[in-house]
Amino acid sequence: MEEQKIQKTELKKACTNCGAELKYKPGTTSINCEYCGHEESIAINENGFQELELYPYLKEMGSQKHSEEISMLHCKNCGANQHVEENYKSLHCVYCGMPLVIEDAYKEDWILPGAVLPFQIDQKKSFIIFKNWVNRLWFAPNKLKKAALDPQFTKGLYLPYWTFDAQLAASYTGQRGEYYYETRRVRNSNGKMVTQQVRKTRWYPASGEISGFVDDTLIKASQQKSGRIPQKIAHWNLQKLQPFNSGFLSGFVTEKYTIPLKEGHLHSKDVARDIAMRWCRQDIGGDTQRVTHMDMQLSEETFKHILLPVYVSAYRYKGKEYNFFINGENGQISGTRPYSAWKIFFAVLFGLTVIALLVYFAG
Repeated sequence: MEEQKIQKTELKKACTNCGAELKYKPGTTSINCEYCGHEESIAINENGFQELELYPYLKEMGSQKHSEEISMLHCKNCGANQHVEENYKSLHCVYCGMPLVIEDAYKEDWILPGAVLPFQIDQKKSFIIFKNWVNRLWFAPNKLKKAALDPQFTKGLYLPYWTFDAQLAASYTGQRGEYYYETRRVRNSNGKMVTQQVRKTRWYPASGEISGFVDDTLIKASQQKSGRIPQKIAHWNLQKLQPFNSGFLSGFVTEKYTIPLKEGHLHSKDVARDIAMRWCRQDIGGDTQRVTHMDMQLSEETFKHILLPVYVSAYRYKGKEYNFFINGENGQISGTRPYSAWKIFFAVLFGLTVIALLVYFAG
């Protein structure tokens, strides 16, 4: 039994030509050797994704069904839990840049990912995106521009998410509002009487039932005290998901979920309720709607643990941490940034000098 519990995500494949570690090549379904160029295909499961039944799984959490053991590194500074598919002796946290030592690694179970969205852009292209973004920043410290171009500050990271599927059914009662207009004579600000159209609403009782399939409700599965992924870049095309294969993780860092499945499910029900409310309003029709009561049921609930790609650059400036993020699928970028006090000072000084000269010559 123990022999069957091989740590699949920690198996590293060596190049048959030179013995170096094979790493995933973004935008492909291959792993390759950075030294001699040897390339091998990643086997894609033809059966597709495995959707896990939610409630039976929650009851069996104690037995850790569909789980395996992986090696984890915990950042004591920001709380991120990271799994590394490389033979590093030491490395830095992808979020805050604090040192992590491989000897501090510990074993931990996780729910095996059902799918992964592989990186579509490589690290070289991420540097170009960082460079262009930083060059457009006004009053950025010179050190920031150097940091954005240094490979050691940038890591590819797979983020954990839960996705939930369900059949949704709901009954509702409410009101349908239809607009109509009345003409009134009112006095304007100049004291003149003018004609004005005033919109009013007639309300009619409404009730009914709605149903449909809620597909891939995406719920983030990790959270630390710093380094949270900006909403601006947190949009991926889930049509590009591939059945999980550890080959896609080779050469990248993988973050382990810290938000448990049960809590993620509760968040997904809130999202499902918002969807049901929107469907109810669409069903009511009219110009505006009120839903006074809604009874929602979810059935045939399933879930997946999936991994989604980002590039992260952590940078410290004057004791403060800054993070920059690039969506590893579409290249969207977002981040916080420091300002150079000296650049702002000289810009203000220059502006005041120009104004003073203009006033002098105008006089």
